[in-house]
Amino acid sequence: MEEERLSKFIAGKGLASRRKAEQIIRSGRVAVNGEVVTDPHHRILPGSDAVSLDNERISSGAVPAKRYYVALYKPTGYLSDLADPKGRRLARQLIDLEAHLFPVGRLDYNSEGLMLFTNDGDFANSIMHPRFEVEKEYLVKLSGSLTQEELRKMTTGIPLEGHTYRIRSIVPLRRTAKNAWYRVTVVEGRNRMIRKMADAVHHPVLKLKRVRIDGITLGPMKPGEYRLITPQALAVLHASRSHPPI
Repeated sequence: MEEERLSKFIAGKGLASRRKAEQIIRSGRVAVNGEVVTDPHHRILPGSDAVSLDNERISSGAVPAKRYYVALYKPTGYLSDLADPKGRRLARQLIDLEAHLFPVGRLDYNSEGLMLFTNDGDFANSIMHPRFEVEKEYLVKLSGSLTQEELRKMTTGIPLEGHTYRIRSIVPLRRTAKNAWYRVTVVEGRNRMIRKMADAVHHPVLKLKRVRIDGITLGPMKPGEYRLITPQALAVLHASRSHPPI
């Protein structure tokens, strides 16, 4: 058996996405042969090295028997995380499946729309890793309406928190005297990015709804509903990369 990166090994067991596995390892929760390892790129030999997470051994044969790919309409007032010390409602609780599912990315507490859950770490990595530039599309209601200069800033970039935040496209949909709706497409996954950019141009977000991730759409689902996506449909999506709706 060939050596494997520690982060890839954990993700391959359906325990977390590749990026989340890297965070778990850096936090000191993973040990190899009894020694804590904090380097996600540490090489292990599956079947020979003993890997444990939170002091529980990860079996080298513990690959999920079935891969799940779930599209959920997360309502507002639900957390994307798998646990919350404050006891708030979790999006995962809306999915009635007996499987260890983790979220593919996040959608903040006050936002609604499409979330993906899976137990396939490689799939999660293909959606979340920045190098793939996977599109996420939102319907966003802002206080007031953006000027042409403010629209330009949203796509050319706004310096925030040591980074330059920019969106791929923003299309005005409709407006009233007090607010306006926009269709926003991004390829970055920074936390609360759209909200922070809107605050920076003094047009705070009043409502935010994600309607598409890559070629997977929200479709006719209502808040709290979910549907399974077949591996065959995902294979067609990734083969074409032409974003057919699923």
